[in-house]
Amino acid sequence: QVQLVESGGGLVQAGGSLRLSCAASGHTFSSYAMGWFRQAPGKEREFVATISWNVGRTYYADSVKGRFTISRDNAKNTVYLQMNSLKTEDTAVYYCAADAFPFRAVPGTSSREYTYWGQGTQVTVSS
Repeated sequence: QVQLVESGGGLVQAGGSLRLSCAASGHTFSSYAMGWFRQAPGKEREFVATISWNVGRTYYADSVKGRFTISRDNAKNTVYLQMNSLKTEDTAVYYCAADAFPFRAVPGTSSREYTYWGQGTQVTVSS
């Protein structure tokens, strides 16, 4: 059974930083792309960032490009999301997700391409 557990969320002032972590177990973590998505109240879940299985490719939503950085440590089965220069509009529940297929050269940006999901961690950015 694949399990993804996010941590690192919290309350931060605008302009601040947070680092989210997602620990994976139950599958061959290093073989799968990993993604971060978020969902704000009343809105649909949206793509934030993704990283390929071999760390060769990363993709970001335009809204976070230049402020957020996704990374992974395959030895620790963990994917990270470093969030800098946070804005109030970044407030959301953040979810990590594992790709549906192993060794995908170009990781997807649609939630439909991810099979396993964590429970989410709340990020609140105050003005």
